[in-house]
Amino acid sequence: SPFIRMREWWIQVGLLTVPLIAVYLHIPLPHLSPALHAWREAGTFFTFKENKIFYRDSSGAVGSSDVLILLHGFPTSSYDWYKIWDGLNQRFNRVIALDFLGFGFSDKPRPYRYSIFEQANIVEGLVAHLGLRGQKINILSHDYGDTVALELLYRSEHNRTGHLTINSLCLSNGGIFPETHYPRFLQKLLKDSGFLSSILTRLMNFMFFSKGIGAVFGPYTQPTDSEYWDMWTGIRYNDGNLVMDSILQYINQRLKHRDRWVGALTTTTIPLHMIYGPLDPVNPHPQFINLYKHLVKRSTVSILDDHISHYPQLEDPTGFLNAYLNFINSF
Repeated sequence: SPFIRMREWWIQVGLLTVPLIAVYLHIPLPHLSPALHAWREAGTFFTFKENKIFYRDSSGAVGSSDVLILLHGFPTSSYDWYKIWDGLNQRFNRVIALDFLGFGFSDKPRPYRYSIFEQANIVEGLVAHLGLRGQKINILSHDYGDTVALELLYRSEHNRTGHLTINSLCLSNGGIFPETHYPRFLQKLLKDSGFLSSILTRLMNFMFFSKGIGAVFGPYTQPTDSEYWDMWTGIRYNDGNLVMDSILQYINQRLKHRDRWVGALTTTTIPLHMIYGPLDPVNPHPQFINLYKHLVKRSTVSILDDHISHYPQLEDPTGFLNAYLNFINSF
């Protein structure tokens, strides 16, 4: 009968899938490239609620007291900033970047309820750990980091205990408005598929990853093979691929807390800037930037070349750095 044939088909699928998963779970972590190894060696860890958080803290410009914190995007890590790291160090006294919990070289606990609120707590914890609580902090963020930055901004505006004193905020290509944010198909699948998500995260491999991440880079600014491998290695480190479905709940959190985070952005009086790669399929042009300009009237905006997409700091590091320095030197 059709029912029996269907049942047999599912049994065959199961018999094929189980060994595939078993094999995949024993694929070793890719070796750290010399560049990625050097990035890790230049950083260190602090402990936040029993989890180790990786960060880099470098002293740069003499004669400046300015501090900059860099907040990276999903699904990558602090290594996203490596192309502009030296340029930023020539302007700021201290440049600090961390890997959020669940990302890069930081711990990736599972099962775990990852949240934007806790990531903001971690940033505040790092600032306290470094003895910078009384210091005015400049924030430069991208993608997922934009939303963490908005939570930090909300706390700062409402004088919450332990909050950062924010001197300026520069966002880039983050889905800060749910109504103009278009997650990738795989992201939607992973965040909403329940038990199936845990299977999908185990079956994810370099080929699927590179195809997915390549789709959010411009056609003329694609990562090199070694850059793809560095991104993938950062995800695979500490089995980070297995927590992606949990981390992706941030998309639902953005929707739930839209008024809180967009409200903080539209009412703040601190200097604001947006650096935008307009070919971004996740936050498409012109809908995203038109809404941003309409709602965040006090912010200045830099729109990069037409062929720059979702990762502007990697795709056009010179243009990105110049846009940021023009902003930071304008007040």
